[in-house]
Amino acid sequence: MALIAAERVKLFSTRSAWSCAALVLAVMIGFGMLIVGNHVEGTFVPTVASTQFGYPFALAVIMVLSALSVTTEFRVGTLYTSYLAVPRRTPILLAKTLVVAAFAFCVGELAAFGAWGAGYVVAPDGLALDSSADWLMVAGTGPVFAFAAVIGVAGGLFLQHSAGVALLIVYVLIAEDAVAAIPEAGIGIHRWLPFNVAKKFLSGDGGASAGRNGGNAQVLSDSPLSQPAALAYFAGCALVLLALAVRSAKKRDSSDG
Repeated sequence: MALIAAERVKLFSTRSAWSCAALVLAVMIGFGMLIVGNHVEGTFVPTVASTQFGYPFALAVIMVLSALSVTTEFRVGTLYTSYLAVPRRTPILLAKTLVVAAFAFCVGELAAFGAWGAGYVVAPDGLALDSSADWLMVAGTGPVFAFAAVIGVAGGLFLQHSAGVALLIVYVLIAEDAVAAIPEAGIGIHRWLPFNVAKKFLSGDGGASAGRNGGNAQVLSDSPLSQPAALAYFAGCALVLLALAVRSAKKRDSSDG
């Protein structure tokens, strides 16, 4: 518990954590109001999915937040100070990951429900959360952001430099979709890429109430998994990457010493 408390203090005392959280809220709520607001002019009929249009951009910010929680400590040296206080690396890194993931979960829930609420105020018709698909699309953002934060921490441990955080942004926003364009094998690989699978957890098969059909909101996932299996797969990818990153960090530190 002491390690978790220490990591919580370190995270909440940094300006980047609060700046990224504010940006996530602004992106999700802003896009939600903007997309649903077009309905006022008769552009299209909005759905619950329309309010979540800013999800991929907010997800990229969460990746930045989680990676910076590690790379900033490498840059200023506070992580090595923690290593001196607690020689075993694994408990420190796991405590950091838990705190960052919990923070990402809370920010994700606030942003998703905030975006839905803002959209509902603008155009309430058709935006009620009256099905499990609607509830999962909104409430499921928190768990996805939490496991995305785990991947971000793992990326920070691998990269160690804040400049490398741009690679995470490129991967989330561009790389997975680019893989689908590879001739023959691309689509098959794309179906199993982690963030594409996470999208399947949120959107399912794109029922009428969800409306995530590529028109009013983000394009549907082509993952063959069910929604529970999709979340389990995404969580598994995150935990495997974290385990590899922790192992890499321990080996690197021992070789440096």
